Amino acid sequence: MRFQSINYINFYEEKRYVGVRIASEEIMVISERREESEISCFQLNVSGKIIDFRLSDEYNLPRAYFHPSNKEYVFQAIHNYLLDFFGDTVEYAWRATYPENPIPHLPNLSLWFFYSTGRSGVRTMETLEKFFASSPIMKMICIRWSRPELISPESKFYQAESHYSRIKHSHNAHAFLKHFQGRQATLFFHEFNVLEFVEFINRWRSGEAFQKLEYLKIKLMSNFHHLIEVLNANGVKRIDRTKKPPIHTVPHLSQSIRVLQRNTDPIISHRYIVRETDNRVASVSVRGDMFCFGVWKETEEEFLRMVE
Repeated sequence: MRFQSINYINFYEEKRYVGVRIASEEIMVISERREESEISCFQLNVSGKIIDFRLSDEYNLPRAYFHPSNKEYVFQAIHNYLLDFFGDTVEYAWRATYPENPIPHLPNLSLWFFYSTGRSGVRTMETLEKFFASSPIMKMICIRWSRPELISPESKFYQAESHYSRIKHSHNAHAFLKHFQGRQATLFFHEFNVLEFVEFINRWRSGEAFQKLEYLKIKLMSNFHHLIEVLNANGVKRIDRTKKPPIHTVPHLSQSIRVLQRNTDPIISHRYIVRETDNRVASVSVRGDMFCFGVWKETEEEFLRMVE
């Protein structure tokens, strides 16, 4: 109960160090100690591990040091100390921004990945693929994908629980919607075809794909004038216009990052579809350049009882 105001502890990568933040408060930094460094340190026992510390003049925070050979050892000790102190009442997260840096394998740690792709390059693509392959399934990916190359269909990139991503090329947007296996996604597509939205609806309705999906929002950056045609797809049902449909919203999986928005944007729509395999309902909404899709726990019969 004493930690009610603390909902997450965040390890976040910067270029020269990893910071540690409790809620919004910076508490320490962790960085590599070069062999040639003559920095004067003191030692502390942290969860049974002896770690070098000093007070950082640059950041006005305690700084812990590691040698490349014992990097995971240091992060493990600090993480275990926080875990022992705060328990499992808070979320522990690692905010990664440099795919060339391996993520320490720590218990009770969710992974967030923030990245913006630059120019094409085989080396960078290989680094990303290796990063996704070696990392656990991520809690959230926030990426600006401007490259023409496709990510492998087997990549854990598509298995992340939540995505908040901007995707430039239409073939990459199509690949994402085809292979995504997570629970929530907010996406910005520069190009997309109405028929691909219809294909998405049909695959969900048949039970072929997207079994975990809870919420999807896609904003089209161009060519959205025919998006409304999605609502004429086979299987899309209509609630009487004189009645008030239920409002769909679910807790944001990324609420530790987006503190001001605990829940997904509400979906209020008279259109819905029913999944053939279990009779569950999804609300479907098209407003201007925005496509929204929210999956209910309720069956069609239960859903219609909520209509006012």
